[in-house]
Amino acid sequence: MHREVLPGIDARALRRARQALGCLPFRRALYDTLTSSALSSSAIATAGATYSRAPINANAVEGHLIWLIQLGVLRREVDGQGLTERVRLTPMGRDLLTSIPGEIPSSSPLSRLRHWLRRHRPRI
Repeated sequence: MHREVLPGIDARALRRARQALGCLPFRRALYDTLTSSALSSSAIATAGATYSRAPINANAVEGHLIWLIQLGVLRREVDGQGLTERVRLTPMGRDLLTSIPGEIPSSSPLSRLRHWLRRHRPRI
């Protein structure tokens, strides 16, 4: 079911982003909310089980959000003063979610290991 949804988006980037969605602790509800409004890491952590599969603190949420920004799934919200701490879904993130029906499935242990290596040891 891999298809290029946006012109100029590399297939590898889409695979990386799809894998990250399954490896991170966030539920579909978070991404659905981010399509229409921006949220901060503290708001996501406070919402608890609404947005996350397991309890998570604001610092861990921020680390995951930064990773999703680097992958192109999220972007920082901009106001009149500049960048804020809130994030929104990018067009690539929206298209990626439309290709995943229902809840985002959890990744296999091997996929989680590959994701961890890609995220924390990118030069290996």
